[in-house]
Amino acid sequence: MESRVIFPEFDPVLIQLGPLPIRWYALAYVAGIVLGWRYAVMLSRRTSLWTPRTPPVSGPQIDDLVLWITLGIIGGGRLGYVLFYRPDLLGQIFTGSSLGERLEILQLWTGGMSFHGGLIGVAIALFFFARSQKINPLSLGDLIAPVAPIGLFFGRIANFINGELWGRPTDGPLGVVFCNDRILELYGYCPAGLEPRHASQLYEAALEGLVLFVILAMAVWKWRLLAKPGYVTGIFLLGYGLSRAVLETVREPDTHMPDALQGMVTMGMLLSIPMMLIGAWLIWRAWSRPPAQG
Repeated sequence: MESRVIFPEFDPVLIQLGPLPIRWYALAYVAGIVLGWRYAVMLSRRTSLWTPRTPPVSGPQIDDLVLWITLGIIGGGRLGYVLFYRPDLLGQIFTGSSLGERLEILQLWTGGMSFHGGLIGVAIALFFFARSQKINPLSLGDLIAPVAPIGLFFGRIANFINGELWGRPTDGPLGVVFCNDRILELYGYCPAGLEPRHASQLYEAALEGLVLFVILAMAVWKWRLLAKPGYVTGIFLLGYGLSRAVLETVREPDTHMPDALQGMVTMGMLLSIPMMLIGAWLIWRAWSRPPAQG
């Protein structure tokens, strides 16, 4: 007998304050940024973790950096989503039949953010911040890398609440039917169909969020790898890339991929390959150099 778990009646809006809806998706970003900020401040204050170096930034500098990172996440994440997954939104700017359609590219509250785009945005923000403060960008990346899984965890939970980014069909005991009264009322039908699917959002929250957080915490607190610039950043890039590539096998494939690539790779896999290569190179580079060298 096929096992089914019906998707709960989650409301993406936590509370409505007059005309302003407070959405779980937005709160996920706020929680990730705030908790990550405090964790980064704590790491910067543990000078023994950076020996024989000193932490790359102080607490007040991190306070300034939060704005740079936030802009990188939002700007890069949305732009990456449009370029990698929804290039049709660019055309709607000129061909949309209404102002809402033309400005859909700016509607962040409806979802639609790319992690890889956000990563590029954050990398650019870190580079220019490091340059402005005359610090090593790799050391700055090592401070931020252990923080990233916090935001990934909350973001994937929000994806599940929104009933988006569902997985492929499954006959396993944990299959979820991503259909409920809210989705039917919103779309008039259930985009994910009525067949049980992998709850890939929760898999990603566990692997890219919790597991990767623990691995990076061990790299920082137990293996003391902050002493070698780029090591922790490399572990994050390689770890996320591998996790994402594996989990793409249970996520619903991208519909816009070229016919020649359909069924072979997904956009998430393609975008993770450079991450893994850069991560492996950073690990090799840091491992081959003693802590006393940059």
